Parts: sequence; structure tokens; C-alpha cells
Amino acid sequence: MTAHSPDLNVARRAAELSLAAEQTVDLLVIGGGITGVGVALDAASRGLSVTLLEGEDLAFGTSRFSSKLVHGGLRYLATGDVATAKESAFERHLLMTRIAPHLIRSLPQLLPFTTGLTARQRAAGAVGMALGDLLRMRAGTPRRFLPPPRLVSARTAQRLFPSLAGAGLRGGMLSYDGQLIDDARLVVTVARTAASLGARVLTRVRALELRVDGATAEDVLTGERLNVRARSVVNATGVWAANLDESITVRPSRGTHIVLDAADLGDPSAALTIPHEGSISRFVFALPQQHGRVIVGLTDEDAPGPVPRVPEPTEGEIEFLLANLNRVLTVPITRTQVRGSFAGLRPLVDTGAASTADISRRHLVRVSERGFVNVLGGKLTTYRRMAEDAVDLAVASAGLDAGASRTVSLRLTDSAMRAEDSGGRGHISPATIDFAVRAEGAMTADDVLDRRTRLGLVDDDRERQRAFVESEVAEILATFS
Repeated sequence: MTAHSPDLNVARRAAELSLAAEQTVDLLVIGGGITGVGVALDAASRGLSVTLLEGEDLAFGTSRFSSKLVHGGLRYLATGDVATAKESAFERHLLMTRIAPHLIRSLPQLLPFTTGLTARQRAAGAVGMALGDLLRMRAGTPRRFLPPPRLVSARTAQRLFPSLAGAGLRGGMLSYDGQLIDDARLVVTVARTAASLGARVLTRVRALELRVDGATAEDVLTGERLNVRARSVVNATGVWAANLDESITVRPSRGTHIVLDAADLGDPSAALTIPHEGSISRFVFALPQQHGRVIVGLTDEDAPGPVPRVPEPTEGEIEFLLANLNRVLTVPITRTQVRGSFAGLRPLVDTGAASTADISRRHLVRVSERGFVNVLGGKLTTYRRMAEDAVDLAVASAGLDAGASRTVSLRLTDSAMRAEDSGGRGHISPATIDFAVRAEGAMTADDVLDRRTRLGLVDDDRERQRAFVESEVAEILATFS
């Protein structure tokens, strides 16, 4: 297989856009979220020629608005969905040990035994964590990656999460899961790995109509129409899938998070798991992040109606998250301490369930009436399996000559050149911007602020850095002309 550069930039985009309008490829992928780039990587690794079209930027939609967990499916065990839990645990194992160990770390998660936690919730949490550890062992994940769960004292619980209320605290259960350094970074890294295997990754190219043999598309930057031909097509556009196939019924579910300063919570070293009142299967999480932040989430609310370009959290959802977090804190977090918020729409398959919380997170892959493959549902942790299933079906339905998937053991490209020293909290270095534009396909300040770094999650940081980032991006782009 011919080696290619993994670097994505405007020069490569221009060259490959011309080729996309002239050549017929084996597989055309629509959508530049985690599912779409996963499909592109799976297909390219099998030796298929691949073009991916994304109307916005990589990770523009749901993929950048997750909880950034690569998890083993504790919630699915609690609801009896053992198959999804097994799949999650296995895919987590692959990601942490083979595919992306450089992008994932072990995250301790504390279930505090507070006065508000019922005996049923405590028992369910303890049993669920024990069963989760059995799934870890079955998946083959060594303890050095994910230590087994254990009981901890009240003193240890407060050391791990210093703002945890001590009154009535009877220790807790500590377990471990996987945490992405950044979900958008995972998407970009998968895309770069696909590009290193020859896939054409074309952002700002919007598919207008899909056919069994390709798509009519538009270059968003110029308005030029083009006809992209392919032997097979996969629609991986998530909550926008119905725009390209009216036979699909997607039921979006809005998941909202708020962003806090870690210092306001005592700079915790573990995540906090807080069961909803009266529930053994729904939780609010307080999750430490890079750059001195903690995100608290998440909601699961029906989001009917037209799909927005960027979903917005509601004030009610923000208050709900604060109320649940404050149930277990010594000093409540106020609304004025919320530094930012974000919401993503889960692309759930409508099953007629009363609530989106009751809809299975299993993915759906099927051939549409018009002959292309639709893939939707699922979750970030299982993107690789979703992609494998989608490519398997595309290969079979189009009669393509391709072997089995190779992504079980394919390590993602290393972004070692990315500058991690951002100059301190709320700042970004010129080297980081340079790498984002020259190697990660960033074309605007928003691409850098919102998807190559996550400074955009805090409005104050965004506004403070915007002019500098815009200037740096413009200067770098000028070198390509």
C-alpha cells in the first residue's frame, strides 16, 4: 500500500478536489464526524480508493460535543443492554491498548456514598462497577490501563474531589474508565490516518444529493458544483442523515454540558459520578479536563424540529446540571461561575420509545432504497465497529474487491509535532496554530479555536485570543497561495 503524507491543508484540498471531480473512487463517504472519518479509514486501510466530503469542518457536529469518555458501558449494564456494554468494553480496550493510547488516559471515577444516595443506588453502582470490571477482563484490558474498582474512605474521596461535602459522606466506590484528551482531536487524527493511506478528505464540500453511484456536491468556498462518482456511497452525516435520505427517521437527543474552572471545585483529580434522584441508570458526571477545566454533564432531552447548525443549551438544562452537582458539594456552584456550555445532538434511530433515554445506543447500518449505505446511531466509543460494519455492507452491496477490516490493530497516526504548550490557561501558541493549519486542515480561526484546540468552549478565552488567531491563520494560509 502506497504511503502518503497525513497532513491536511488547503493546498492538498485544492489538488484532491480537482481529482474528485475527474476520477471514480471505490467509496464515497459523506460526513466528517467520527463515524465518517472512521469509515474512510477502514476503507482506505483495505486498499479501497476513498473520497470523504464534509460540508463544514472536521468534527463540526456531534463528535466535538461529547463527554470525552471512552467508556465500558456502565449505564448499558444498568439497563440490561449487555450486548452494547460488551461492545463498548471491547472497543475501549482496542482504543486504549492498540489504536490510540497516545490520545486516551485512565480516568478515576468516584461514586460518593452521600446521604442523598439510596441503598438501591449504592448497591446498583457497586454491582455495576464490579460487572464492568468483569467486562474489562473479558475484553483483555490489563489492570495497568484500568485498575479494578475498590471502596475508598471518606478522607480519600475528599482528597480526590476536594469540594465534595463531608457531612454524611461514608466513603465511596472508585472505578476507572478511559478519557479522551479531546474528542475533536480524535476525529482529526482518524482523518489524518485515513489521509496517510490515500483517502481524500475534503472539507467545505457539501453533498447536495446522493445516488448509488456518487453525489452532486458544492464547493462551499466557491459555490462551484461538481459531480463526484463512486462505486459505493456511505451516508455518515449523523443527525443530518435524513436530509440526504428522506426514508430515515432520526430522533435527535440533546446532550448538554457546562464548563467550570477546576479551581472552583478544588482541582479534583477524579471524576464525580452522581446518580439522578431515584435512578440507577442515569447520571451526572463532573469530569476534569485539560487546561484547568471541569465539564459537567449531561442531559438527554428530545430535540424535535429542524436540526440547528450548532445546537444551544437551554437555561433549564444548565440549571438541572448545577442542581445535581450541588447536591453533593460543600459550597454550591453558582450560575455566574459557569464559564461556558455546549450541547450536542445524538443521532438516535427513532424506535417509538417514550423517551430518548430509553432508545438503544446500538448503531444501525443498512442499504437505502436508492442503493447507498446509511450508518447512524451508536456512540463515539464504538465508532470503529460502526465503520467496519458500514464498509462491510458497502463492499458486499457494490461487489467491491476488498479484504477484511484491518482497523482492530491499526494505530492512529501520532501528532507529536502538535505543540501542547499553549502558553498557559486560555492561551494558544503560534506553533499550535501553525500545525493546525498546515497539518490538520484548519482553514479559519473558528477551526482552530473550536476544533483543533478547545479554547472556544469559554467565551472569554475565545474573545481574548480571536484577533491573534485570525492574524496567524491568515498569515499561514497566505504561504499556500
